[in-house]
Amino acid sequence: MAGSARPAWSARPARSAWSAHEFTAAAGTRVHAAVLGPRDAPEVVCVHGLGCSHRYWLPFARALAPRLRTVAVDLPGFGRTRGPARALDVRQLSLALADWMRVTGRGPAVLVANSVGCQVVVDLAVHSPELVGPVVLIGPTFDRHARTTPRQLLRLLADAPAERPSLMPALVASYADCGLRRALATYRFALHDPVERKLRHLRTPVVVARGSRDPIVPRAWAEEVTRLLPDGRPAEVPGAGHALNHSAPRELAGITRGLLRRSGLPAGTDR
Repeated sequence: MAGSARPAWSARPARSAWSAHEFTAAAGTRVHAAVLGPRDAPEVVCVHGLGCSHRYWLPFARALAPRLRTVAVDLPGFGRTRGPARALDVRQLSLALADWMRVTGRGPAVLVANSVGCQVVVDLAVHSPELVGPVVLIGPTFDRHARTTPRQLLRLLADAPAERPSLMPALVASYADCGLRRALATYRFALHDPVERKLRHLRTPVVVARGSRDPIVPRAWAEEVTRLLPDGRPAEVPGAGHALNHSAPRELAGITRGLLRRSGLPAGTDR
């Protein structure tokens, strides 16, 4: 944690399509989060996947605005948040997320996570369940029946045609931020993270969402994840791939609002 000589939280005006950028002294660094939506609107906290950042959440944030406020956090080492020299494992990333949430007063928060970000949120529920509100898990990795690099690489390549071309610039910029070495080290940690053993700790209402064309998370694995959750429901978006937050943002926004309504929380209106 940073010393008390400087404030723990600051916000800067946006120089992008986001409405603001927060920089918070937490988890031993300055954690960046991009924000879109009115200050007084209910918040949704977004947790990115492997090598990604706040950038690929923008279409989803636009689909939720202006009735909901999106906060897309960059975990340490990714996006605009500096990390330590060595990559963090899933537990360390979830502890960093927990520290940021506590410092910023977020919790229990509505959490929307993609891919490896799902593993981080599930792990968060193990040690800090009080921070976890309703959750949307988008394409939760890794399928325990395919935990080998060759199989995951083939699945990743097969997913490319299902994604919007506009996803590539966001991914290239995000991977440039974190670097290939950190991305590969994080991948190795996540590949062997036994997420299926921890799902029982996620006791809030959860939607497990996937695109029907997502080869990284086959339907059978998504169904298994849903069954292992105490309060899980499935959702599938026809024709979409792995990154629903970028490739099918309106559909994902509808899924998220539906979860909030079932949880008795303000959800805005579908547009």
